[in-house]
Amino acid sequence: MNINPFDILKNAQKIQEQMNGFQEKLGDITATGSAAAGLVEIDINGKLDVIAIRISPQTLSDVEMLQDLIMAAFTDGMAKVKEAISSQVGSMAGGLDLSGFQGE
Repeated sequence: MNINPFDILKNAQKIQEQMNGFQEKLGDITATGSAAAGLVEIDINGKLDVIAIRISPQTLSDVEMLQDLIMAAFTDGMAKVKEAISSQVGSMAGGLDLSGFQGE
């Protein structure tokens, strides 16, 4: 089996370029996490930044419930955005196992 080290370098450079391009696109990936049928919604982008929060006024009377709903919506949004990132990274990597990419 002949392995050409230059071919390996070319492939590594190509993967690096793809990853750099992907990192630039992370801001375009968005997901909305929600809790209690949409009483609290949180939008998160692929850079894991919270970009919007919507809270129904009917939740304002119970602070503890509101805190729980915010946490649930955030957790839901993070799971969705990580799933979107993983699917895009997986398709870009041609099926390589990158399960540790998002710190899982």
